[in-house]
Amino acid sequence: MSIYKTVLELKKMLRNLDACLEKGVAYATAKKFDPTVLLQSRLAPDMFPLMRQIQSACDSAKYAAARGAAKDPPSHPDDEQTMDEARKRIAKVVAYLDEFKAADFDGIEARTISLPRWEGKSMASVDYILEHAVPNFFFHVTTAYAILRHNGVDIGKRDYLGAMSFKA
Repeated sequence: MSIYKTVLELKKMLRNLDACLEKGVAYATAKKFDPTVLLQSRLAPDMFPLMRQIQSACDSAKYAAARGAAKDPPSHPDDEQTMDEARKRIAKVVAYLDEFKAADFDGIEARTISLPRWEGKSMASVDYILEHAVPNFFFHVTTAYAILRHNGVDIGKRDYLGAMSFKA
């Protein structure tokens, strides 16, 4: 399987997250509270709030694609304050992921990735994506979903999974 298919799934899941946030806005509007309240919500005191989960999911997706293709990812300062800004962040990352083609990942098997926090260690690029980037991405998307659901937003598994490639 091509790593490009993984990038397509990351993009799809970001779109699903955006749709969940849209439902969060509708929920807040119906209940007559500021949707920004949801962005500061968290599941536990020592966990990141929803906004940071969104930012982290976006970062994980763009880093996976960029590092897998040996490109420099765009910089996105973590300065979003509103639901609209959070959704624009997702849109920017989805647009960035749209730029990738399958050929961008040619030669990935020969590349390694080393990050400063790994203290001189490295991983094969494919291992980085499959063992680090993808699980990290899904952790943050799932936690974002759980925060919204915990706060009463009417979302379920279908919202999380989105459309699937069923064949008749």
